[in-house]
Amino acid sequence: MSRRTARPTKPVSTCPCGLSEPYEKCCGRYHSGGAVAPTAEALMRSRYSAFVKGDRAYLLRTWHPRTRPARLDLDPDMTWTGLEVLGATEGSAFHSSGTVTFRASYRGGSLHERSRFERADGVWVYVDGEFLGE
Repeated sequence: MSRRTARPTKPVSTCPCGLSEPYEKCCGRYHSGGAVAPTAEALMRSRYSAFVKGDRAYLLRTWHPRTRPARLDLDPDMTWTGLEVLGATEGSAFHSSGTVTFRASYRGGSLHERSRFERADGVWVYVDGEFLGE
C-alpha cells in the first residue's frame, strides 16, 4: 500500500459580498476588469466588496458619470462585516434601470440603503442611493 503525501492547499476565501464563491471567481473578476457585472444586484455586491477591499478605482469606474464625485475618500478605519440583500427590482439583462435594497454591516452599526442603477453604454453603473436608516 502506498502512502500519499497531502498537498498543501491554498485557503479559499469566500467573496466579501456574501455569496459562497471565492473572491476571484465572484467580485474579483469585476474588480480586475475581466468581466462586467451582468445585473444591478451583481454590481451592488461588487461595489460592496470594493468598499471592503478599499478599491477606489473600481468604485469610481462603476459610478454613473453624471453623479460620480471627483474623488472618493475611504475611511481606512472602517471595517465592513457583512452584506444582506433585502430586495431588487428590475436590474436584469432585460432592463435599463433597477434598484437594490440592502443592509451593509460594519463594526459598530449598519447602513440600510436602496440604491439606483442604470445602464451607461450597456454597462451597469451606480447612480445614487436613498438611506433608509439603521
